[in-house]
Amino acid sequence: MFQGQIIHHIAEYIAGRRQTKLEAFDKEAAKRSDADIHALAVERRELELRYEPAAWLTDAAKRAGQISLVTHAAKFTHGDSKSSSIYSEAVAHEGYLSSSALPDLETDAVGNAAVLDVAKFLQSNIGGDSLLACLKRGDHRPFAAFTNDAVQLNEWISGFSRALDTGEPASHKLAKQSYFPVEGGYHLLSPLFATSFVHAFHKKMSTLRFGDDAKAIWKARRERTWHPQPLVLFPELAETHFGGTKPQNISYLNSVRGGRVWLLPAQPPQWKSADTSPVNLRSVFALGGSFDRRASGTVKLLVSLLTRTKNYHNRQIRDAQENYVDALIDLLFVVVSELQREEWQNWTLQNPQLKTHQQLWLDPWRTKTDEVFRQERDKDEWQRSVAEDFALWLNVRLYKALPEVGAVEKREWETRERLRTNLRVFEKIIKEALK
Repeated sequence: MFQGQIIHHIAEYIAGRRQTKLEAFDKEAAKRSDADIHALAVERRELELRYEPAAWLTDAAKRAGQISLVTHAAKFTHGDSKSSSIYSEAVAHEGYLSSSALPDLETDAVGNAAVLDVAKFLQSNIGGDSLLACLKRGDHRPFAAFTNDAVQLNEWISGFSRALDTGEPASHKLAKQSYFPVEGGYHLLSPLFATSFVHAFHKKMSTLRFGDDAKAIWKARRERTWHPQPLVLFPELAETHFGGTKPQNISYLNSVRGGRVWLLPAQPPQWKSADTSPVNLRSVFALGGSFDRRASGTVKLLVSLLTRTKNYHNRQIRDAQENYVDALIDLLFVVVSELQREEWQNWTLQNPQLKTHQQLWLDPWRTKTDEVFRQERDKDEWQRSVAEDFALWLNVRLYKALPEVGAVEKREWETRERLRTNLRVFEKIIKEALK
């Protein structure tokens, strides 16, 4: 990172603060018609001097101790909580989605809301760098550019560094608290709101919901045209607010979000399955059947994609086509899992019209009582027939809009790696359950 850019940021930031204050002063001065012009000029000059770089840095360094730069904040639990907040840069890859899973966290600031200008000053991203990062790595050159006095420079560094000191950990009666039993007593656990993690989540969701790409995707949907990117929706989204009309009193990033935090639904899925086994089932791929009906939306999207473009060698078109076909394969196995129920063991005996290879596929528990059936199933030859059934079904669904589909496409559908993988994985799970 070029030091000149950071130095320029310092000068620009202070100049911007000065201009805002001077505009407010001039607006107020215009109302004071009876005021002494000389006195107004003196007041204005004093204001200008307070925003000279060295003077402002001295004042800001003194005020920095009134805020703490943190990643986990206490005030989200209760606005009057005096519990400690925490700054943590821990990075771990444990397979869980948490603040430690993100390599770069945007630091939040808590404390006196009147000093949040200092927090913004330290945190502003300048080409991937920041003054906060400079302080943490001991690089004081950006500040040294504004003074030749070593004592003054040390005062600035010491003052701004106090924002990184969260003090000794302490809980509070308004904090969340859990006493966890350990040998000889208890540990007091005080969960904190992961404000930096929530902000990263908020930015990601804002992009997916309101970004330029999202607007283009919605426009394509309204106009019923194709778009290479999927439309991402967040159903049953909830929203909570922190800080009321003064979100800055909770934290700096909370103020940036307007106090808003989005919550994804966490309730378990509502599993809906038939109470009785199917009767008169001739094929899982029967037109108008459960799978065929549920696949209609994805089939329509695939047809729309293939009929609106003739450039089948385009990488984006090709990838989109493969994604739709993989989605159909995944849906197929969702439907199949609903039929492969242990409590329906031997249900295919009541459906002799069902193709033999599909009986072997859909009724694995029948192998417990039917030795001939088990031997046939263990041969795995039925899997090729299942793949061919899927390919023929998809060709039939595409034929009306794309009469040119035929053997080449059939071969592509029935040899899809996703289909082979799903068959293999599902069979492994079933064989483990049958042991």
